[in-house]
Amino acid sequence: MAMAAIPTRLHLHLLLMLLALSFVAATLVAAQSRPFGGAPPGYARYVVDASETAAEEEYDYIVVGGGAAGCPLAATLAGPGGGRVLLLERGGAPAEFPALATAGGFVRTLALADPSPESGAPAQGFSSEDGVANVRARVLGGGTAINAGFYSRAHPGWFHGQGEGAEVPDWDMRLVNASYEWVEQELTFQPEVHGWQAAVRAALLEANVTPWNGFTVDHVAGTKIGATTFDASGRRHSAADLLAFARPGRLRVAIRATVTRIMINPIDPADRRGRSRPAVAAVGVVYQDRLLQQHHAMLRPGGEVILSAGALGSPQLLLLSGIGPASDLASLGIPVSADAPDVGKHMFDNPRNGISIIPSVPIDHSLIQVVGIPSANGTASYIEAASYIVPLSPLLRPTGPFLSPSSPLYVTMATIMEKVPGPLSEGSLWLASPNPVETPSVRFNYFSRPEDLAQCVVGVRRVAQVLRSRTMDIFRSPLGSSSQGRRGPTRRDFRIVGATLPLDWSTNDTSVADFCKRTVTTLWHYHGGCVVGRVVDKDFRVTGSRSLRVVDGSTFSVTPGTNPQATIMMMGRYVGLKMIGDRHSRRQVNTSS
Repeated sequence: MAMAAIPTRLHLHLLLMLLALSFVAATLVAAQSRPFGGAPPGYARYVVDASETAAEEEYDYIVVGGGAAGCPLAATLAGPGGGRVLLLERGGAPAEFPALATAGGFVRTLALADPSPESGAPAQGFSSEDGVANVRARVLGGGTAINAGFYSRAHPGWFHGQGEGAEVPDWDMRLVNASYEWVEQELTFQPEVHGWQAAVRAALLEANVTPWNGFTVDHVAGTKIGATTFDASGRRHSAADLLAFARPGRLRVAIRATVTRIMINPIDPADRRGRSRPAVAAVGVVYQDRLLQQHHAMLRPGGEVILSAGALGSPQLLLLSGIGPASDLASLGIPVSADAPDVGKHMFDNPRNGISIIPSVPIDHSLIQVVGIPSANGTASYIEAASYIVPLSPLLRPTGPFLSPSSPLYVTMATIMEKVPGPLSEGSLWLASPNPVETPSVRFNYFSRPEDLAQCVVGVRRVAQVLRSRTMDIFRSPLGSSSQGRRGPTRRDFRIVGATLPLDWSTNDTSVADFCKRTVTTLWHYHGGCVVGRVVDKDFRVTGSRSLRVVDGSTFSVTPGTNPQATIMMMGRYVGLKMIGDRHSRRQVNTSS
C-alpha cells in the first residue's frame, strides 16, 4: 500500500480547506479561553495556596500528589471513618487553566508543556534518555485533568498477574468493582460516536477486530466504545472532582506545594514488631510553597504518609528521602535511611506507533472513544484513534499578500495508533541531582526485549489493515491520473503526515520492525519504579518502613489495559477504604485489650 507524503507546495483545494479550518480553529480557541459559568467546582472549598498554610501542622494522613490516585484516596480518607487529611499538589487547580475544560484544549496543552520547574503550566515536558519526548502532569487532578478522557477498566487477568516474577496484591474483587463504580458515577459518560470515530469503528470490524461489543467500561476482546470523562456539554471531569466527597473540616488541599522530602526516623530495634520488622518510620513531610518558604506537615500517632506522586514523583521522593540504592544516594550526598536497591528500577513505558493523515474530507475533532482489543488478556497491541486540529508546520504554510509566514493556519489531522501491551522492556529512574524540583532522569529502553518489537510489528500491520479497509477510502486524496499524459481514473491515496509505512509492510518483518524503532513515541502511560514485591508489599507499604505507603501507577509492572486512569482512580478509592478498615480494626483491638 503506497502512501504519499505531503508535498512542500500545497494544492489549491487543500489551501482552501485549510483557510476554512483556520477560521473554525480560531473560533474553538476563543471558546476554550472562556471558562464554563456556574458554581465553583466542589473541590474549591478545600483548596488553599501552600503559601497560606501554617509553618507546622498535624494530620492523620498526608497524601503527596493530587492526581489520579491521590484525589480519590484523600477524599476517602477524609470521609466516614477517616481522619484529618492533607493533600499536597505541586501544581495549580484545573479552573486556573480554561483550556483543560474541553477536549479542544488537549493538543494545545501538550504542545505547550513547559519543562521548566518554575513554570506554572499544567503539563511539564521532559525527554527520556531514549530521546523520546514525554509529559508529566502538574495540576490538581494529575493526568486526568490533561489527558484524552478515555476510560476503561483493567483486563481481568491484570488482577492475577503483573509481569515476570511480579507479586500481586490480594485484590478483593467485590471492593474493586465497588470502587470502580464509585468513580464512574461521578466522572464517566457514554460518548456520542460519529465522524472519524464511527469510521474507525467500522474499519476495525472490517479488519477482523471482532466481535462488536458496543459501549462498555469493561475490557473485552473485540471493538468497543469506552467511556469518556467529558460530559454531554463537552466539559471535562477529573479526579479533582472526587474531592467533593470528603467530609467538610477533614480535608485540606494545598496547591503549589512541592514536597522536598519525607521526614524519616529510625525505629529502635526493641520496638520493631511484625514479620517485616520495619527499621524506619515516616513522621511527616517537608514542603515548599511558591515563595520558597518551608512547611512541616507532621503525622499524628497512628498516621501515615502516602505517596501518590506518579511513576516519576514517587520514586524520586523516596530517593530524596534516603530510601533507595545506598551507593547512588551516597554519591549525591543524600544520607541513607534505608538501602532499597529496587527504588527507581523496573520502569516501563508502552511504545506507541501510528500513522497520521490529512483526510480528504472535513472531519470532526475527536479524542479516543473507540478501541480495538484483539486479545482480552492483554497479549496483543491495542488500536486507538483520534482526530484533532493542529497548527500547520511553518515549512508547509503558504504565503501571499493576505497570509504572512506567522499567520495562524490550522489543519485537521487524523491518527490511528497501536499501543504495545505490557511491556516487557524495562528501564530505570535516577536522580539527576538532589534538587527536588528537577525532573529525575529516566530511560525506558523501548524494544530492548524482542517480544515487544514483535508485538509492535503485528500491531502496525493491523493499523495498515484498518487503513486499507473500504471504510477508509473516503479519506484518501486524489493524486492525479493513473498514467502520465493519458486520461484515466484518478489515483487516490492517503496524504501522510510524517513517516510512511514501508512498501513491503505485509511481508517484511525487518522493515516494519525498523519502522517501529524509528517512529516510537509515548502514549504517556509510563509506570513502575516502586513495583509491588520489589519496593512495596501487597498492601502498598514501603518494605522495611512503618507509616509509609505508595499508591499510584509506580507500583505497576504491567499496564492495566487500553488506558490506566480508571484503574489508578479505582486504586485510590480501594486502598483508602482498606486503610480505614485497618484503622477501625486497630481501634477495636486497642479498646478490647
